[in-house]
Amino acid sequence: MKVGLLRAVGVATAVYGMAVTAVPALLARPSGLVDEEGRTGRATRISLRPLAWRDAVSGLALAVAPEGPALRTAAYVRIAADFGDAVLLGATLPGRDRKLAAVAVSVGWGALSVAGLLTGGRREVMSRPASGPLQT
Repeated sequence: MKVGLLRAVGVATAVYGMAVTAVPALLARPSGLVDEEGRTGRATRISLRPLAWRDAVSGLALAVAPEGPALRTAAYVRIAADFGDAVLLGATLPGRDRKLAAVAVSVGWGALSVAGLLTGGRREVMSRPASGPLQT
């Protein structure tokens, strides 16, 4: 596991999630979820805030989880969220370009977490105890 990469993804995701929670237009505008004047409607703001909060909290978990199973689990949650976003936003956003951009961004962030899980860091090696009650 490359802990530093996972932590960086977590911090970036948490900061972005908190920013979009406060200002949903940060996600609404590039996603095409605004009206003709570029304003984000009330229903859209209400709908985007829980998504952004999910990113903030799951990013924070990735940033602070202890190394080992907890960090691995936090990474799996982020990967599932990012790849889920790619599928759902890619299928539902208005306009081909917006769909492609959302898929690229979501898959890119998910891929960073996958890379963090699969590369670098120490490898845990299990070994037999040198002596013990079951040894002959």
